[in-house]
Amino acid sequence: MPPGDVSPPAGSKKKGQLGLTSRHPRDTQRLGARLGELAQAGDVYLLVGNLGAGKTCLTQGIARGLGIEDYALSPSFVIVRELYGRLPLYHMDLYRLDDIAEIDELGLDEYIYGNGVCVIEWAEKGLALLPPEHLLVQIDYLEDSGRRLKLTAIGRRYRELIAALDKGGADAAGH
Repeated sequence: MPPGDVSPPAGSKKKGQLGLTSRHPRDTQRLGARLGELAQAGDVYLLVGNLGAGKTCLTQGIARGLGIEDYALSPSFVIVRELYGRLPLYHMDLYRLDDIAEIDELGLDEYIYGNGVCVIEWAEKGLALLPPEHLLVQIDYLEDSGRRLKLTAIGRRYRELIAALDKGGADAAGH
């Protein structure tokens, strides 16, 4: 596979799901940029993966796709960063929160159910409080320093989003 290619591994097709392999951080950012370009007000992207897997890297691409020029740093110390482009991006990070009650007390609903795009890192910590319809992105390490991204659409809007990404062909993030 040539560098700069984000492509589906063999057997990755399943309705409402898209599996991709990223060989380099710029590939992950390209996929994020495509998600940002396709984003609509009210979209919620839930990112799950180990520390250093590429969640913030993907978010940087989403920001770029939304026309945001600010660098999307991980908001680990502030919980939420607001960035503005074609649509507002609400970048949340639940890493430092240990208890679902802590997450509930933050009052994040105005962001999550607002008119921007909400990207939540470490989303598994608050799944019970998050919208039932969303795009779930699981990022896992591969042996050769690449990443496996599994996108799962929960709800019609997100199935349409997956279809639009998949329609882009093997290089879903290519430009």
